Amino acid sequence: MSPHNNRQLGASALRWLVTIALLAIIAAALGVCAWFYRDYRQFVDAPLAISTADSTFDVARGTSLRDIATDLRNRHYSDAEPIYWRVLGRELEVGARLHAGEYALPIGTTPRQLLLKMAAGDVLQHRFTIVDGWTFKELRVALANESGLQQRLAAKSDADIATELGIAEAAPEGWFLPETYAWIKGDADLDVLKRAHAAMGKALDRLWSARDQDVPLKSPYEALILASIVEKESGHSDERAQIAGVFARRLKLGMRLQTDPTVIYGLGANYNGRLRRADLDGDTPWNTYTRDGLPPTPIALPGESALESVMHPAQGKALYFVAVGDGSGRHVFSATLDEHNHAVANYLAQLKPANR
Repeated sequence: MSPHNNRQLGASALRWLVTIALLAIIAAALGVCAWFYRDYRQFVDAPLAISTADSTFDVARGTSLRDIATDLRNRHYSDAEPIYWRVLGRELEVGARLHAGEYALPIGTTPRQLLLKMAAGDVLQHRFTIVDGWTFKELRVALANESGLQQRLAAKSDADIATELGIAEAAPEGWFLPETYAWIKGDADLDVLKRAHAAMGKALDRLWSARDQDVPLKSPYEALILASIVEKESGHSDERAQIAGVFARRLKLGMRLQTDPTVIYGLGANYNGRLRRADLDGDTPWNTYTRDGLPPTPIALPGESALESVMHPAQGKALYFVAVGDGSGRHVFSATLDEHNHAVANYLAQLKPANR
């Protein structure tokens, strides 16, 4: 065979070797791609390694997707490489619009679900409930005990808080609507107070504008004061309009309200759980046994039911009421003092077996 033919055979063999090598490289690359694709698809919809139902994950402002992936890996929620998260972010078109905040991680959460949640800003919302009839002091204690809320009220007096919220009466008592309020990580106790104060203002304005025109109240604030007394006098919503009716008639007649909860509020820390005759006779600005008309401020946080009752008090002739005494929390209503004294005697008779 001539040297020329040998060179042709050598070149042909080399081309085949190169072709075979390229095909092998392509096959290997395709194999790697196929493996990566299968592994990536498995990663996307496989639950994260979350073992407790109340797990959460914080994303600080300015955190990148790569940092999020690294943090998830460090917390052992995911062993995937950051590139998997970056690819998923591109696929979902959310990589550049993830919101900071605290996110709930229920068991079964997948990477896809987590990134979509972050893109929607579906941060974890906590709940704080203001209970009907709490005093502002009790509200402050509850806020101080709410784990996760930033505490900004501790150094502020009640008057400071009233000023900051724009409460003209300089006393915050009564000015926060009992409701359940949502808050997120980063919110402060003052933020919750602002929302509750705004809610009370709206409710009071709305109910005041629709009030019965003959109610003996001169302003929404007077309605707030009377509603706080009604709130403390009964735990049964179906009695509140009747109780409000008693107080409305007393105000119209110039009779003192003579209601125990106002005395208790005036005693403050001196109240030991039982009212004595000396307490009823001892004068404070809130003692409606010793002073005419309404007390100077609310004595609690009234709910919307109590507010509604003083705007639309029940009609009737009753001027007195006393607890039934059977533990139900209900009352007997009387139009005359003789009827009332008889009801009081029955109430005291109910108490005697328990005091033996």
